[in-house]
Amino acid sequence: MPKQFEGKVALVTGAGSGIGRSSALAFAMEGAKVAVSDIVAQGGVETVRLIKELGNDAIFVRSDVSKAKEVEALISNVIDSYGRIDFAHNNAGVQRNKGVLKTADYSEEDYDLMMNVNLKGVWLCMKYEISQMLKQGAGGAIVNTASVSGLVGFSFVGPYTASKHGVVGLTKSAALEYAEARIRINAVCPGLIQTPMINEFEEQNKGFVALGTGPSVTPMGRIGLPEEIAEAVVFLCSDSASYITGHAMPVDGGYIAH
Repeated sequence: MPKQFEGKVALVTGAGSGIGRSSALAFAMEGAKVAVSDIVAQGGVETVRLIKELGNDAIFVRSDVSKAKEVEALISNVIDSYGRIDFAHNNAGVQRNKGVLKTADYSEEDYDLMMNVNLKGVWLCMKYEISQMLKQGAGGAIVNTASVSGLVGFSFVGPYTASKHGVVGLTKSAALEYAEARIRINAVCPGLIQTPMINEFEEQNKGFVALGTGPSVTPMGRIGLPEEIAEAVVFLCSDSASYITGHAMPVDGGYIAH
């Protein structure tokens, strides 16, 4: 039985672990060829290995999404290998917090890192992905990883929250601009998800996960899985979401429904 993305090409950034890896695998299981990108080569190569174990085609391209030349080279590599890009999941992101810090206590270096990767990186990826999709003339679908902290405020993660609010705004603006070209652009907004980023944050701030996933905060009373975000990403790229663009979709166990 044909899979829904057979003959299509998907690009996933930050695909060396966590949500990005799960997204890359989900695209592959639907038949897409997958371009895996990450700044850490070891994780990206491992993701490619897992995809090939499924019998699917994948390549790894190392890229720092905060640098224009590297993103441009990433897109060129994908085109050289596969000839097109149909779907993109711009997922690469960082959270730099060495403890419980209020907004005025962050260093300029950490602020710049989060803005450059989380927000500028998404813009750079879209800049080159959209240009390629326009050349192809067949539309496409882009999903950016924002966060529930792109929809509501959070204490002690001010720069991260600002960067993710920026991703939501950028997503909506781009969706309006390219709707007539049949390029659908949406954002997925994860709540607390079991990823290396959350594990590191929990190590630095003991009890953070337990506090955030208690039933009084997250109605479903549990931490989410990367695969649950990947399913939302695949849906937003699929024909089932053909009339959805400019949407910031929470996948958060009910966190922001309060």
